[in-house]
Amino acid sequence: MINRDKAEKVIKAFAQEKLTLGSVESLTGGLFASTLCSIPGASQVFRGGLVTYAADLKTKLDNVPERIIREYGVVSKEVADSMAINGRKTLNTDVCVSFTGNAGPTKEEGFAPVGRVNMCIATKYGIIEMQQDFDLSRNEMREACVDMMLDRLIAIFED
Repeated sequence: MINRDKAEKVIKAFAQEKLTLGSVESLTGGLFASTLCSIPGASQVFRGGLVTYAADLKTKLDNVPERIIREYGVVSKEVADSMAINGRKTLNTDVCVSFTGNAGPTKEEGFAPVGRVNMCIATKYGIIEMQQDFDLSRNEMREACVDMMLDRLIAIFED
């Protein structure tokens, strides 16, 4: 279960700093965006998000180069990085987060094992990459990813 208090902290921290936030989601299927939008005042901070579940949409909507997908696979840190960096430009935000992963039941051919997740935070200063291997059900994994991202965003403001 996602902790709403964390989402509220993120919204408040971004609002206080007058920063905007966007998301590009694959594995989480819009759960991050939905979580933020459930918080009053989210519209001050959250500009929007893309759900690019299919590989071709990562290329068409978020400008992830096909070469990166072919070379590293859709669940790679390289794809997560490209999703966040390009999403920041497309959504015109100060910060953009991305989520890509393999919730199973099958291994990504030649690439990511079941349970592998790559996430990224892109800012004008650079990127923060996160990789995690989970042994959870599909929905537990999606929720854990959102929770982990909220924790990392909160930590940025506490540093």
